[in-house]
Amino acid sequence: MKFFPEKCKIEDQRMKSFIDPEELWDYINNTQATKERVREIIAKALNKERLTLAETAVLINASDPELIEEIKQGARTLKEKVYGNRIVLFAPLYIGNKCTNNCKYCGFRVSNKDAIRQTLDDQQIVKEVEALEDNGQKRLILVYGEHPDYSPEYIAHTVKTVYGVRKGNGEIRRVNINAAPLDIDGFRIVKESGIGTYQVFQETYHPEAYAKYHLGGKKKDFDWRLTSLDRAQEAGVDDVGIGALFGLYDWRYEVLALVRHTNHFEACYNVGPHTISFPRIQSASDIDVDPKYLVSDEDFVKLVAILRLAVPYTGMILTARESVQVRREVLQFGVSQIDGGTKLELGSYSDTKNEEQNLNREQFVINDNRSLAEIIDELIDTEYLPSFCTACYRLGRTGEHFMEFSVPGFIKRYCTPNAILTLAEYLVDYASEDTAKKAWIVINKNIENMEDEKIRNSIKEKVEKIKSGTRDLYY
Repeated sequence: MKFFPEKCKIEDQRMKSFIDPEELWDYINNTQATKERVREIIAKALNKERLTLAETAVLINASDPELIEEIKQGARTLKEKVYGNRIVLFAPLYIGNKCTNNCKYCGFRVSNKDAIRQTLDDQQIVKEVEALEDNGQKRLILVYGEHPDYSPEYIAHTVKTVYGVRKGNGEIRRVNINAAPLDIDGFRIVKESGIGTYQVFQETYHPEAYAKYHLGGKKKDFDWRLTSLDRAQEAGVDDVGIGALFGLYDWRYEVLALVRHTNHFEACYNVGPHTISFPRIQSASDIDVDPKYLVSDEDFVKLVAILRLAVPYTGMILTARESVQVRREVLQFGVSQIDGGTKLELGSYSDTKNEEQNLNREQFVINDNRSLAEIIDELIDTEYLPSFCTACYRLGRTGEHFMEFSVPGFIKRYCTPNAILTLAEYLVDYASEDTAKKAWIVINKNIENMEDEKIRNSIKEKVEKIKSGTRDLYY
């Protein structure tokens, strides 16, 4: 059966499976990547138009090194057009690693008897958040195992706890969630706590591969997970994040499935996902992964560039799973968010005695263990604009409102000023003297490059207020 976006406008297409493997493979197997066609599609993407599944498949099938380089260059140009040079920063905070699922690729799988299980209590959560605030973090994603102890009520309680922590000028202004799929009532409860984005990754969109890797627990139900963010939309959670775990199945299929998922949201709810994530399989305790589909660095760069061209207005998240070298390269091809200063072991932000990774306490290996300060320093050296902005979320510019706001190109117009203001806060409150000296040069350069004189003058005024002690200024 073929699925077309317009069909999802029919009410009964909501909260039903929208993935047809034959359809996706048909696109991959029956499209040709001629030079003319690839260049036409890149030009369409650079006009900030969403690509179709067929067009995305053409880019996937491009194998000529010259064309792949053009795809990467197109992604780089599109990222600059839409997002400017800003990179949003966040940190993951693991709240609990109890889990009832048995996923063969995950260190938290229920059958892993070597895993050391823990759930942070309120006092421990406060200590962790204070440590994160001491480093300058403003945006967190809370991560939970899939376990009855982590109910919607519990998630909401922990979110409120995090928001309530203040240390010096530190505060967390946006809390995102990565947790189990919920029913509609559950999503409503979590929404009321003031969350930002709710992430649910399908892991793999191929039903047979999914069944191979998910051996037990509620996560075994492919359709329940696939339709989880439909239930979130029905509950009023219109800011959602999707993702695939690359390495479980053919990367070409997963890229097309992510675009199909985006189509589904846009057709059914008039909004795309706020973010797309593309983590790759990494080492973990007691895992069992078929190496057949592991993604090379070369293909990883290519797939990120294709996703950027296919979905121009969706944020793209690159995590510390990747090495420093890979992150440096991939960052330029469309990534808009990265984590910094990442630690996965529960309680490890406040406990700095042991920096060694213990896979029996962590979900997987992280390969970029640099501090937030080191990452910001490097971003500034390469003239990126580090951002802790949370303005859209706090002003209600989410979901359909965000699409209305972002599609005309306002992301660059408003988010760059907000990035400057949050970076100015960081420089005054947390940065080293050397980092601050370089960063003020970057800030002043970005201000002077702004076309709107009123905004330019307004930013200068707000920056001076920040230097004088005012905090939390935004547009």
